[in-house]
Amino acid sequence: QVQLVDSGGGSVQTGGSLRLSCTASGRSLGAYVMGWFRQAPGKEREGVAAITWTGGVPFYGDSAKGRFTISYDNAKSTMYLEMNSLKPEDTAVYYCAADSSLNAVLTGTAKYRGQGTQVTVSS
Repeated sequence: QVQLVDSGGGSVQTGGSLRLSCTASGRSLGAYVMGWFRQAPGKEREGVAAITWTGGVPFYGDSAKGRFTISYDNAKSTMYLEMNSLKPEDTAVYYCAADSSLNAVLTGTAKYRGQGTQVTVSS
């Protein structure tokens, strides 16, 4: 089993920045894909970004490209999502997720996921 604890959400104004963290514990993640998806009220889940735990080219959803950066610290078993130039449409609950499938991570159907952290961007 893998436990994921995500944190770092908050309220910021348009143009602000936040850094989300996701700390994993339990069994080794091996070659799992780690990432973030988000869900806003009344909207479908949206894949934000993902990266393999063993390295590799990160994936970004269209809304995240150029503004968000995903990274991880193996020593701390922690993944980060640095979010810059935030917009009101980024307001959502952000979840970290882990699975052997990139698609599962990005669609929120991953085997493991965190409890979610709220991000609110005001205009």
